[in-house]
Amino acid sequence: MDRYVVAGNPVEHSRSPFIHAMFARQTGQAISYDRLLCPMDGFADTVRDFAQDGGCGCNVTVPFKFEAFRLAARHSERASLAAAVNTLRFDAAGWFGDNTDGAGLVNDIERNVGRPLRDQRVLMIGAGGAAAGALGPLIAANPSELVLANRTLAKAESLLERHRALAAAHDVTLAARPLDDAGRAYDIVVNASASSLQGGAIPVGAAVLRTGTLALDMMYGPAAQAFLDWAVSHGATGRDGTGMLVEQAAEAFHVWRGVRPDTGPVLVALQQHLHARAP
Repeated sequence: MDRYVVAGNPVEHSRSPFIHAMFARQTGQAISYDRLLCPMDGFADTVRDFAQDGGCGCNVTVPFKFEAFRLAARHSERASLAAAVNTLRFDAAGWFGDNTDGAGLVNDIERNVGRPLRDQRVLMIGAGGAAAGALGPLIAANPSELVLANRTLAKAESLLERHRALAAAHDVTLAARPLDDAGRAYDIVVNASASSLQGGAIPVGAAVLRTGTLALDMMYGPAAQAFLDWAVSHGATGRDGTGMLVEQAAEAFHVWRGVRPDTGPVLVALQQHLHARAP
């Protein structure tokens, strides 16, 4: 069987093995998929060892998406724009790096939620690897405005600068703002920061929400609950990252296997699985 893993630190919480096992059964692909814990200072060596031991590819999670970009000899257009990689394929001619986060986010919002992004005002919180991967596909979905709020404003401005040409082509207004002045009443708010994973406070004020705002946290399960509760308490619709997780996994599966699985039944099964495991 062809072997794949999700590589990161921490990684024990990942539900990617559950998802890819369902994809494999659904599509008749003979693969195995596991977790690979990487030392904070040993990601590259750990992944190389896995590849040399016969591994075919890996997903990459925090905090190694920028390092994974440097490991790849070739990149997809969306990975090049993000300068971050969450999917590696170990080709003999040189490792191929892709970033499926943004496609997963857009597909979840537009397909699973049924919320078109066109002409919407969007706030993204955070300017790290998750935001970098999502920004390009979000812009390509044609919102009217996309604001990036981050603690370090220069980091947000640098990330937006790489996307100026794409935004101009899609007539999307880009802006960077500090967390304590992130703007008001957005249609869609996406938390791409590490605040939920770290158990931190909500990074922005409630003024960013309005009744009916879709507030999506890229984290899922208990880690996202505080953000969702906050959003709902201010009249917004809360959504965690479960749908995004399944959709970006399907994109990665297609990169590896050339087959695109049906995400609908897998998302339902994962939600049931997570609910059954909840305390």
